[in-house]
Amino acid sequence: MLYRRRNAIERMFCRLKDYRSIATRYEKLATNFASSVYFAAAISFWLWVRILAILLTSSQRA
Repeated sequence: MLYRRRNAIERMFCRLKDYRSIATRYEKLATNFASSVYFAAAISFWLWVRILAILLTSSQRA
């Protein structure tokens, strides 16, 4: 169970590093950087929910 939680956190950070501004930390101020992280996390979560919804609807049709 611990491995699954750790793996989920590691995958989340991997997705966040896909955003170049976060991986290289373009922002100088901590507040701006934190807002970039929050924004990227929200987009990643939104995409994950959409993909999950598509998979669920396609599995119900089959």
